[in-house]
Amino acid sequence: MFIKNWWHFSRKKRKRRVINDYFSLDKVYTSVNQLSIGMYIVELDRPWLGTPFLFQGFELKTEEEIRAVRDICEYVYIDTTIRKKASYAVAEQTQINIHSVLGYGSPPAKLSIFEKEIIQTEKVYQHARILVADFMRKIAMGGGIDSKLAKEAVAECVNSVLHSPDAILWLTQLKNKDEYTAQHSMNVCVLAIILGRHINLSEKNLNIVGLCGMMHDMGKMLIPLEILNKPGKLEFEEMEIMKTHTTLGSELLKSSNNMHPSAIEVAFNHHERLDGKGYCRQISKSDILHFTRMVAIVDMYDAMTSDRVYQKGRTHLETTNTMTSVAGSHLDPALVVKFIESIGVYPPGSLVELTNGIVGIVIEVNEKTKLRPKIITILDEEKNPASEQVIDLSKMIRDKRGNIYTIKSVIRAENYNIDPGMYHQKIILR
Repeated sequence: MFIKNWWHFSRKKRKRRVINDYFSLDKVYTSVNQLSIGMYIVELDRPWLGTPFLFQGFELKTEEEIRAVRDICEYVYIDTTIRKKASYAVAEQTQINIHSVLGYGSPPAKLSIFEKEIIQTEKVYQHARILVADFMRKIAMGGGIDSKLAKEAVAECVNSVLHSPDAILWLTQLKNKDEYTAQHSMNVCVLAIILGRHINLSEKNLNIVGLCGMMHDMGKMLIPLEILNKPGKLEFEEMEIMKTHTTLGSELLKSSNNMHPSAIEVAFNHHERLDGKGYCRQISKSDILHFTRMVAIVDMYDAMTSDRVYQKGRTHLETTNTMTSVAGSHLDPALVVKFIESIGVYPPGSLVELTNGIVGIVIEVNEKTKLRPKIITILDEEKNPASEQVIDLSKMIRDKRGNIYTIKSVIRAENYNIDPGMYHQKIILR
């Protein structure tokens, strides 16, 4: 309740304090991002007339109803005296519910294409990445976060994702293990927005979930460097200290002016699990909110696919297989499916070998034929450097032997001494 009241007063530019005038035993001010099935809404933050709701007062029975409220409101009032432990509450399950997967519908059409957007997208991505690194330096030195700058950077990322998710997703693949912490927060921001677009979140909510991703790990800057940057496995006591980054991060965000309450919530709970075995509170899955579930998924994906001082990053396929195996216990199963859909079988930035031996870099996913993306060739059949050529595999183009270009497998850059950064610059200039 502290967060709810703090957020309410920060929006009115008053000092952060708890005042009981704004809630009673039966009518509680609640951010829409804290809604859950079973709550009874008695008042909106706007007149009922003009909203899609037929009744002035109703109980939330489905996730779809919660999303509908979130799309038009920032806060509501709920009546706690008539909240029910409904018989239709979500049952314990480990299997993916196909209806919950299909319920999200289809993502919106891309507003542009990779070739037109990549230069501007790189500027947006690099600006945001530098800003995140600057936030982290200031936090480590005892400073805070400029929420206004963070929200502006996230808004630019949202615009880039809506125009060409492929272009900005491609940039998330160009990783530097020496800049992991800042780059990870930036990538989680981008991946959360990409997932949000894929499940049809409103632009307003894309901005919120992007901010949640950008801010989720800021508490790590308050962990001692000898633990944060330790090259080996953490001892039990060190791990217990590392786990405090969720609490430290949420407290840090609470002290930032105009920080969205969802970002505070996600910073606190992004390591919770659906089976109740996460940290730091081991809450039940009904208390893990939608944005938190989204960030938990993209956080795991980027962490597992990144090279660290103590581990080699896994491939996209290895990572998604692991995520699928823990769907239902650790992660929201429907959202795992939608996330894998959102980045494709061959995500932009992936290195692929074709059946004729040619090696290329995926630059754009064809949303109708995901197994046949657009690529740029970089090595010929003998694995020698080749002049870059754009091939749209969805057009069923044939090679010089008359065979249709088809992907054989995903490969690692080091297998053929490929420097992705070098080709990144060449493709940008192209």
